Amino acid sequence: MIDLIPNLLPMMLGTALAPIWIILVLLILRSRNGLLKAIAFVAGITLVRLMQGVVFGYVLAARAVDGEVGKPSSVVSTLLLIVGILLLIAAIKSLYHEPDPDAPPPKWMGLIDSATPLKAFGLGAIFTLLGAKLWVFTLSAISVIQSANFNSPSEYVIAFLIYVLGAQSVIILPLVISAISPRQSASLLAAATDWLNQYNRLITIIVSSLFGFFFFWKGLTGLLV
Repeated sequence: MIDLIPNLLPMMLGTALAPIWIILVLLILRSRNGLLKAIAFVAGITLVRLMQGVVFGYVLAARAVDGEVGKPSSVVSTLLLIVGILLLIAAIKSLYHEPDPDAPPPKWMGLIDSATPLKAFGLGAIFTLLGAKLWVFTLSAISVIQSANFNSPSEYVIAFLIYVLGAQSVIILPLVISAISPRQSASLLAAATDWLNQYNRLITIIVSSLFGFFFFWKGLTGLLV
């Protein structure tokens, strides 16, 4: 299990460091009944990821390994290659000031302030379902976990929960800070939102480029082995 975490870490970081999702949670926290709505929003994201883990865990179970010990799974390598290409495309688009295709539509962003917790839950689920890169990150993580050939389903479940927790750690942290110290955290969250809005494009370019090259190389070398 411990040996698997370094292989999951790139997928966790690639998902967790997407600025748009952090900004969304921070904006929700600053709205009326923000903490409750933000918790519901993250719960919607979590539900979709858990459903992906259940459904595609079974779908990819028979394809996780190629049957040759020590050889990377072709499914894993292909997914990593796709992730790398998508991230490099995202970096190029950000460089030329093109909108992020995984970002929620502007009119949906306007629903955040007036949304009820139930609607926030639905928005979290829908945004996750529509995020192409999020799908590939999760499918890659599932394939990596399946390729570990665990002896029991419970080990797969634990490994996938570790991935989900790591992938959502950066958007869960503001919830914890806001719950522990709501008044003192208000200025901190506002400053973090302004900073992320200011440097969103630069962060996207750097993160997408670094992880894009990493995943592309890892996937390509895995297919050539």
